[in-house]
Amino acid sequence: MTNPTHGFRSIEEVQERLSEAGYVCSRSIATSVFLAASLDKPILCEGPPGVGKTELAKATAQALGCELVRLQCYEGLDESKTLYEWKYSKQLLYTQLLGAQIGDLLAGTANLKEASDRIASQDDAFFSEKFLQPRPLLRAMQSEGQVVLLIDEVDRAEEELEAFFLEVLAEYQVTVPELGTVRAKHKPIVFLTSNNTRELSDALRRRCLHLAIDYPSADIEAQILSTRLPGIDVTLRDSIVSFVGELRKLPLKKAPSISESIDWARALVLLCAERLEESQVRETLNLLLKYSGDHELVAHKLANLLAEPSAAPSS
Repeated sequence: MTNPTHGFRSIEEVQERLSEAGYVCSRSIATSVFLAASLDKPILCEGPPGVGKTELAKATAQALGCELVRLQCYEGLDESKTLYEWKYSKQLLYTQLLGAQIGDLLAGTANLKEASDRIASQDDAFFSEKFLQPRPLLRAMQSEGQVVLLIDEVDRAEEELEAFFLEVLAEYQVTVPELGTVRAKHKPIVFLTSNNTRELSDALRRRCLHLAIDYPSADIEAQILSTRLPGIDVTLRDSIVSFVGELRKLPLKKAPSISESIDWARALVLLCAERLEESQVRETLNLLLKYSGDHELVAHKLANLLAEPSAAPSS
């Protein structure tokens, strides 16, 4: 891994380096990343699933030559699981070794207090860093170089944990009761993502730079497909972008994500498609639609959808 740079020098550089990392984005997204990195502010990315929120953090880490440290949130996640855990098997082995050496350890002690003090001194080693397994938040603080910290799907975490994140991000430090306070050697670049499954607190929003990410424009999505599938026929690419755009206007349970659009384009190229044929589209809809109800809805409207004029650029 290359040594991390000291951030970005300009918004244009953000766009260029993210593009080199395979992430094509609008200027507004690049501006948010530039400001977040320059002002040491966490960036809260909100939007529907599959619009590239997580990929933005990954691409930023790649663009800066940083390690990506990811914390995946879920219901039931607590503070300890975000910070650290003890290597219990090694602690158990240490306990067994200590028990075998207890005679030697207590040799020469004159009274119970002296013996207790000697045993207590071994407890300090028992809860030392050599028995500690850092979890994402502690790893980000202990890193010798700047990292990109991704707190993914923060809206799935409990509200109490959200308050804990706020405390960590305010001071960029965490506390391990047995070891004390650990302060970040280098402030991480922090991305929090949310799919809007619940409302986040005003306090967390105030701490963060907010970035709303929606499905890309036809022009941006066309660039994404060209980046991921070099050499794709422009007419086919534009037809794919237009068709997927029309699908996203329908009342689907799950609209096609960008990654699903890419998968579909790859499949059509693999099948040597030159244009969108109704029969071929029907056979490959399962790459775009993940629920039977959505599939049935689109199947009934397919002829009209394919008749829609292409809205994507042909550049």
